[in-house]
Amino acid sequence: MRFYSVVIFFIFYNCIFAQLDPYQRFDFPDNMGAAEVLTPRQFLGYRLGERFTEYATAVSYFDYLAEQSPRIRSERYGSTYEGRPLVLLTVTSAANMNRLEEIRQNQHLLVNSFRGGNEREVQRVLQDQPVINSYSYNIHGNEASSTEAALQVAYELATSEDPATVAALDSSVILLFVCINPDGRDRYVYWYNGMARATGGEDPNDLEHHAPWPNGRTNHYWFDLNRDWVWGVHPESRGHTGVYQRWMPSVHTDYHEQGYDGNYFTVPGTTPRNLLLPDAYESWADTFGRANIARFDAQGVSYFTRDRFDFFYPSYGSSYPSVMGAIGMLTEQGGIAAGRAVETEDGYVLTLRQRIWDHYTTSMAQVKTAAANRRALIEYSLAAWNPLTSKEGTTGYLIENDGSDYVDDVLQMLLLNGVEVERTTEDLTATGISYRDGTTTERTHPAGSLIIATEQARHLFLNSIMSRSLEIEDSVMYDMSTWSAPLAYNLEAYSFSRPIQVNTEPVTVIERRGEVSGLGGSEAVYAYVIDWSQRQAPRALSALWEAGLRVRAALQSFTADDGRTFSAGTLIVLRGRNLEHADTLPALMRQLADDHGLQIHAFATGRMRAGNDLASTRNFPLPNPRVAMLVEPPFDTYTSGQVYFLFDWETHLPVTRIRTSLLRQTAVPKFGSRYGYATLNDYDVLILPDTDDLEAVFGKEELGQLKAWISAGGTLVTVGSTAEYFTKTSKFNEQELRKAERDTSQAAADLTFADRTAYFGKQTVPGTALNASIDVTHPLGFGLKPQIYTLKFGSSALVPAAELQSVGRYAADSTALLAAGYASQPNLDRLAGNTWAGVRTLGQGKIVYLLDNPHYRMFWRGPSRLMQNAVMIVPGM
Repeated sequence: MRFYSVVIFFIFYNCIFAQLDPYQRFDFPDNMGAAEVLTPRQFLGYRLGERFTEYATAVSYFDYLAEQSPRIRSERYGSTYEGRPLVLLTVTSAANMNRLEEIRQNQHLLVNSFRGGNEREVQRVLQDQPVINSYSYNIHGNEASSTEAALQVAYELATSEDPATVAALDSSVILLFVCINPDGRDRYVYWYNGMARATGGEDPNDLEHHAPWPNGRTNHYWFDLNRDWVWGVHPESRGHTGVYQRWMPSVHTDYHEQGYDGNYFTVPGTTPRNLLLPDAYESWADTFGRANIARFDAQGVSYFTRDRFDFFYPSYGSSYPSVMGAIGMLTEQGGIAAGRAVETEDGYVLTLRQRIWDHYTTSMAQVKTAAANRRALIEYSLAAWNPLTSKEGTTGYLIENDGSDYVDDVLQMLLLNGVEVERTTEDLTATGISYRDGTTTERTHPAGSLIIATEQARHLFLNSIMSRSLEIEDSVMYDMSTWSAPLAYNLEAYSFSRPIQVNTEPVTVIERRGEVSGLGGSEAVYAYVIDWSQRQAPRALSALWEAGLRVRAALQSFTADDGRTFSAGTLIVLRGRNLEHADTLPALMRQLADDHGLQIHAFATGRMRAGNDLASTRNFPLPNPRVAMLVEPPFDTYTSGQVYFLFDWETHLPVTRIRTSLLRQTAVPKFGSRYGYATLNDYDVLILPDTDDLEAVFGKEELGQLKAWISAGGTLVTVGSTAEYFTKTSKFNEQELRKAERDTSQAAADLTFADRTAYFGKQTVPGTALNASIDVTHPLGFGLKPQIYTLKFGSSALVPAAELQSVGRYAADSTALLAAGYASQPNLDRLAGNTWAGVRTLGQGKIVYLLDNPHYRMFWRGPSRLMQNAVMIVPGM
């Protein structure tokens, strides 16, 4: 009896173990018909889920599959800041692979079929055109399971003889962006593999579930690439957007992970929605979502739909394809910080193996669902590409070319996304709606203005990104409430509801030509002048400092003898103050002009027709500042990254990034900075990014030391919530802050639990464009326009005071304050007429307040000169 008991025990134990073992429960098929092709396990030397795969190893396997299988092509479509290749796998049947370029060209024939004249050819193509189906994996580096899943997906598509899979390959061209963010992924993976325990680390408190700042979510410059599909700020985004435009898929799925306590999310999503999308989008999303959950139901995998995740902001990897005429979809696997295994809040052990299996499962379900609906999905896209189906009545948009490089920024963005743009060759007088105030007005627009007609295939994208404001069905949203490109770049723009009749020429490239005008001989040059309103003027100033030149800034605008007027802040390089560089100055100026498209003027005299002469003592010297920025918690990663990018990549001004744990506000320690300490006395400017917990950095004693540093001549630059802190709130000074009071109304007290989220959500300002003004006579406002749109999160503002130099102010009329997006009237009333950007002196130093981030995600560029002025100009004023 004891023998049988032991046998029964082991049988029972093994059954239980088999149910719990993720490598049995979440099993992948191996050797699927091409035994000579190595499986991921055979190639890697471990089972998927046993460890994280370094990116270079994953790329090697993808390349290996391309060498072994006629179904796969591997190509590089770019590289990251750190030099890692960006890899696209194109997967289809061998027969389709042999005519791949023909298929791609046919897709573009379909994209533009609304123009007519080739109906017979369109019908011919529709008979056998494969559905183009794309996937973006691992755009957030620490959401690392999807690239692991891509290894298995690619293997199965390369080798499977399963009839359904083979049929799907015949009917599809599948594009796998195997890892959108290799830099972030490797940052996380190398750290995790170095921290992983041999005994497992299911305890959520274990070190392996707490990666150090800045973690792996972001790219090299700490940006969220899943907000950059439209704008193309980064090479990763420009690369995959370029490939997307080459193919214009009809289906796209974007792969993510959420917190490890979250169950798997699949489409459909929740509100708000982009109401311009075709009505059929929702039913298609439901079709694909149900295909995913059919597999999950069978395996007992927990999931949810129609909750939490919206698709409103068009620069997500899930919503960008939708405004390009595809069925764009999101998946979210629970798993951020889960490592190889973690115990969730309900006691379940979530494994990396399951996370890989879940993403693999939905990937394969999407392949088969798309193929099974090939013709219907292509016809959905055909209708979506046809501008006659548009729900928007706008016929076109116009952007006046005011000479600003920001016009070129928008043009570059439009061309990147395949939009057709024309430039007027004559003046145009037309009645349109002004972006400034929303009024309908007749205006004469100068020749050289950009015309973007909506009668084109990308009308959905165009109306979503160019409209002054989209209709919002729900003010409680996952992201921001407006992103209108003309507002973001502070451009003079108009929309039209009637066809525009004007002579134009197509614009396909951007030409930025620099020039040094004036005298030819260096011996006759009195000074070189660079107008500060030029986009690349800060880059030029950095180069001048790097070359050791002495530079001045014009306190006021001035006019030369030829009638040319230069703005306040214009850079002045006096030859007489730089005699040791006299021989190299001409070549340096020509190089700056050529490299950055700058207009540089050489003067033979310092006497101006109007305004201060060039060598006037009112034109103040600009010393090369020593700049530091505090990073790591509690400072926001994204705000830090935006400052880092602005100065390191765009301006080329060195900014020392100092960990808060290394900062010492006192005198230099005994062993000095050589041993890893930093002191404020080493720097002229200190930047504090956004944080809600500045007390974690500056206690009472540290605030006193900071105040002493400022009083001695330091410049403190504060952003967002950090700016709010340096007011009466912390008793730092007497600056008043106006902010929303806690809602203690009877209406709030009577709320049901179900109504609380919507009620309090409507009291926030969720990324909204507000009309504002800039004091362009102040050095903080140099190079900007008097009118501007500021992007507002939150509801706080500085109260104007005699001691506060108010540079950026919200419009005084609360009824005219909202430019686009959502904000409640009480919030608008509170903000109207108050200050969001300003300077307050303290002793010999200054505090710069930037309550609104002036360069949000580096696409809201209209106010971005404020940060450069704060660091490069204000310290010298």
